[in-house]
Amino acid sequence: MTSTPSIRIERQGGLAIVNLAQPARGNPFDGDFARDVRQVFSDLWNATDLRAVLLRADGANFSFGGDLKAFHPVRANLAPLVRQWTADLHMGLQRAWHLPVPIVCAVQGYAMGGGVAMLAGCDIVVAGQSAKFGSAFAQLGFSCDSGSSATLTARMGPVRAKRFVLLAEVLKAEEALAAGLADRVVADDRLQAEALELASQLAEGPTRAYAQIKRLFLRAGTAQLESQLEDEAHTLAQIASSADAQEGIAAMVERRKPAFRGE
Repeated sequence: MTSTPSIRIERQGGLAIVNLAQPARGNPFDGDFARDVRQVFSDLWNATDLRAVLLRADGANFSFGGDLKAFHPVRANLAPLVRQWTADLHMGLQRAWHLPVPIVCAVQGYAMGGGVAMLAGCDIVVAGQSAKFGSAFAQLGFSCDSGSSATLTARMGPVRAKRFVLLAEVLKAEEALAAGLADRVVADDRLQAEALELASQLAEGPTRAYAQIKRLFLRAGTAQLESQLEDEAHTLAQIASSADAQEGIAAMVERRKPAFRGE
């Protein structure tokens, strides 16, 4: 099991610590990250001594989600790029969420877009007091991806999750807790220590029982996860070709209000 340019792996006995490792860029979702997610979580499936995972991020923010600066130069021909990236990203996320061990996620700063979808698929989400959870897909003229429609629904319920995405809401940590998006809120200066303590506790627990509990709840709550991810990928590729999506990217990069035309 090896680290990659965007993800650093640490081991503490049966606990694997997965660190998003591009803090200067806000730990973005791009083509390299998508490939790295697939590779890292494939490797974790092969780790026979694995008993728990802690997912966390370097820097002030968990993740800003999709890298709009990478989208901007090729925004007129995004569909093939979206299909390429989501092929790796969605497979990696499926392998992460289906791991037969508990996954604890520590969230600080902003968690946006795909970053929120990724953490929502984890088993326990611990947030720092100042953390913020947002979904900016609609604000950019995009549909959602990274399993958002499945993981947010599983955590928040369909009506609340839909409103979160449609209105491009940004929730404070306590609001995310109330909505089911976070499981615990702790002081910022205690976030990493408490998340590590919880993950270590789970790593010492009944691993086989945890695996079956995860499997049963995943089957009950997101039985159509694979088909939903595929639908998201194709839908996003289609929407990415729209005039509104291209305008949304340009407006965000150029720091202005988008002028959507419904096209």
